[in-house]
Amino acid sequence: MKIRTLTCFFDPQTDPFEKTLSHLALFAEQAAQALQQAGFILQTRRLATTPFSHWLDPRDLNEVISTAQMWEKKADHAGFTYLSLGCATPDFPSSYTLITPILAATRNVFLTGLMTTSNHAIDFGAVRACADAIVQSAPLEENGFANLRFAALANVPAGCPFLPAAYHNLGQSPSFALGFECADTILQAFKSAHSLDEARQNLLSVLESTAAQIESLLTPLQAQFELDFYGFDFSTAPYPQDWCSVGAAMEQLGLEYLGPHGSLASAAFLAETLSRGKWKRAGFNGLMLPVLEDSRLALRAAQGNLTVKDLLLYSTVCGTGLDTVPLAGDCTPQVINALLLDLAALSLRLNKPLTARLMPMPGKQAGDPIAFDFEFFSNGRVMALDTGHLSGLLATSRVLEIQPHG
Repeated sequence: MKIRTLTCFFDPQTDPFEKTLSHLALFAEQAAQALQQAGFILQTRRLATTPFSHWLDPRDLNEVISTAQMWEKKADHAGFTYLSLGCATPDFPSSYTLITPILAATRNVFLTGLMTTSNHAIDFGAVRACADAIVQSAPLEENGFANLRFAALANVPAGCPFLPAAYHNLGQSPSFALGFECADTILQAFKSAHSLDEARQNLLSVLESTAAQIESLLTPLQAQFELDFYGFDFSTAPYPQDWCSVGAAMEQLGLEYLGPHGSLASAAFLAETLSRGKWKRAGFNGLMLPVLEDSRLALRAAQGNLTVKDLLLYSTVCGTGLDTVPLAGDCTPQVINALLLDLAALSLRLNKPLTARLMPMPGKQAGDPIAFDFEFFSNGRVMALDTGHLSGLLATSRVLEIQPHG
């Protein structure tokens, strides 16, 4: 297990960028040293702001780009590998038009678009705007890589340490959270078990002791730097080798391979186990199934055993949504809009946070092989997506309120 990210958060409207960056960078450096001395591996330090829609003016694109590039450079110099500028939001519809230009002008800046509102409603215009941004951003980099830095969010609260989903609450004091790469720990916990109860206890024992140890390490620094602590996110982040694969961990429970019936039960078991964990919680703490970041998931998707609908189904039992899903390069905004609408409806009806990080591959069709020169991606194949277009009320409505079940 490694700490994938120590993510620091701030609101640039209440905490000036330059001063706050120095403060958070010093905290992150001291936290990294404390973690390293205790034997933990910290992979990255990341920085996230409040939704950019509240403090970037889309009427001045040159100033927007200049700010994004300057903050990216200064964050990097301060030791933060990646920077999230938060969300485009439905209350500022023009903010979605900034997504593709910012992605085009930067390399380490992440963005998101909110598709739902605080009163349990889907904003259809926001859904369409996110679909447009995904399609428009696909050609910016080879293999659609710009969309690695964008996600459409549904019902996702502030404080998630993982990017792109990370953003901060308006007006909240500077904060931090930790996200983990722990698929290897899950796999080992399941391999050594002789029953499901033992598998669950094996995993919880390791995660709870890890959280307790790290919290005791960082609490003095938290007090010294006067920061809020969002918490830990032990979502099932993998590394693209079978020894650190959440797909392999799910198959270890008794599946011949991931995809057919029984897979949902495996997903539910793992997600429910994480929900029992006794630690301060931030983000998802759920079943993360990033297709291209997991060697076994990429393999099962390439074989046709794992489909987009399967991934959506697993999200019903507390997954994190659709992550690094390779799609055909000719996917239209209308097709992606329909998929995002399903995800948003699911998130509200089940009252769970879900994201969509979809990656149309320019020039590729469903079934085509794809290869990457990127340490954190597996090779695979483009996944098929149903191509039906919406019409009637689903195509013309503006807002749909969906109250949670029960």
